[in-house]
Amino acid sequence: MNIRKLDLNLLVVFDAVMRERSVSKAAQTLSLTQPAVSNALGRLREMLDDPLLVRTRQGMEPTTRALEISAPVQQALMELDQCLLKPASFDPASSKQSFVIAATDYVAQLLMPRLLRLLEREAPGVKVRIKNFGSENPEAALESGEFDFAMGRFFDISSRLKQKLWLEEQLCCLVRKAHPQIKQRITLKQYLALGHVWVSSNERRGMVDRWLEEQGRQRTIVSVMPNYSTAAMVVAQTDLALVLPQRFAADFCHLLPVKVLPLPMRLGAFKVDILWHPRHGSTPGHQWMLEQLSNITSQI
Repeated sequence: MNIRKLDLNLLVVFDAVMRERSVSKAAQTLSLTQPAVSNALGRLREMLDDPLLVRTRQGMEPTTRALEISAPVQQALMELDQCLLKPASFDPASSKQSFVIAATDYVAQLLMPRLLRLLEREAPGVKVRIKNFGSENPEAALESGEFDFAMGRFFDISSRLKQKLWLEEQLCCLVRKAHPQIKQRITLKQYLALGHVWVSSNERRGMVDRWLEEQGRQRTIVSVMPNYSTAAMVVAQTDLALVLPQRFAADFCHLLPVKVLPLPMRLGAFKVDILWHPRHGSTPGHQWMLEQLSNITSQI
C-alpha cells in the first residue's frame, strides 16, 4: 500500500468503528451518515485487502489484521491531534524555559538589570543568556533558533525577519572629570583636537565620522575598543574622548570619575530594534518574553 495515497479520514472512521463495534454508532460519534461510514470502511478494506470487521451473532468483530493495527492507528491519531492543537499557554511563574538574546554590551547593560529583576519577581525559573553581538547579520542565527532575539542597531534588515523598535537614543561625549582642556561644554575645535577612543564591531565609520566627512573634516582615533565598558575605563584615566549613547553615559557617571557633554554637532537619534524570526515568534513563551522586552523600555 502506498501511504501517500491514504486518506487520513479512513483511519478516523476505522478507529471509531473499532471503538463502537458498530457502523451506526460510529456514524453517530463522527456526525456522519451510516452510508458514509460504510463507504469509508469499504475503501480501507480494499486498500488493506482485509475485511477488518465482520458480522457475527455477537455483532461486528475485528479480524486479526484489524487488531494488529488498531492500537498503532489510535496512538498515531492521538499524537497528530496533540500536534495540531493550539500551543499550551505560557505560565511564567512555573516555566523553566531558557532564552538567548544576542545584544551589544550597550543593550545588555540597559536591559539585563531590569529584566532580571522582573524575572526574580514573576518568572524565577526562566533563564536568559546574553550572546555578544556585533554588526553581523543575525538572520541565520535567528532562523535556526540559536538566538531567540537580537537587539541592537541594524542595517538592511531582511524582510524575512520581524522587527520592533525598542528605543531611540542620542549620542554624547564622555571625558574624565578632571580633563585639563574640557570643562562644561566642548566646541568642535576642541573636539577635533582631542584623541578619541572608538567602540566598533567591524563598522568602519560611525555617525560622527560620517558627519565630519560631510564637513571635510576628520577626528583622530587613537584606539579602537570592543566594548563601551573598557572604553569608559580608558577615558576615566586619560585625556581621550569617547562618543557613546546618552543612557549608557549616565550609568558610567555613577561608577567612574567622568562627565557627559553634548556633542558639538547635531546628529539626530539612532534606533535600537528587537529582531526575531517568525518561525519561533508564535510560541506563547516567545510572545511573553517579547512583551517583557518591550515594556522595559519605559523603565529606561
